[in-house]
Amino acid sequence: MRNGGIAGVSERRVSTAPRYLPHYTVADHASWEGDWELMDGVAVAMTPSPFGRHAEQLSRLAATLWNAIDAAGCRATVLAEIDWIVSNDTVVRPDLVVVCGPAPQRHVERPPALVVEILSEATRSRDLTVKRDLYEASRVGWYLIIDPDGDDSALLRLGSSNRYEPLSVRGRREIGLCPECMLSVDFVH
Repeated sequence: MRNGGIAGVSERRVSTAPRYLPHYTVADHASWEGDWELMDGVAVAMTPSPFGRHAEQLSRLAATLWNAIDAAGCRATVLAEIDWIVSNDTVVRPDLVVVCGPAPQRHVERPPALVVEILSEATRSRDLTVKRDLYEASRVGWYLIIDPDGDDSALLRLGSSNRYEPLSVRGRREIGLCPECMLSVDFVH
């Protein structure tokens, strides 16, 4: 024994921290106050709230998508800031989603046809990495990332290899969302 160690206990130190980190579930999330997302059991605060330009982009894009859905006669619904329960330990709240058919009674529980995230200072990194990977793995057909302060917007389409393929966000774009639903959308912002 060296330096006062305990007999029979290895000198090797192994971190026990991961064993004691909380792992939250959808049931835990439902009881929380405030705005939270849940990523693989880890609570993620949704603060601070976005600013005016973000809210303006959200409102304009929701109207644009509703108009395109109405013009195409599609059975799809645009929902703003609704929780999507991805799994028992993952709940996200995209800025906008388009789901096929009517609005759910409570939360979204299937992958939306389209997810929109409008970047903010607080969410930029997460929206471009963790959420992109989550949406791709969950097979969300379309992921639109809007940068209200720059030209970094991106439209990603899930390709035949189940990987996102980037498309131009400029001008009018044809988007096949739901069965027999082809939207013509102008994404100029």
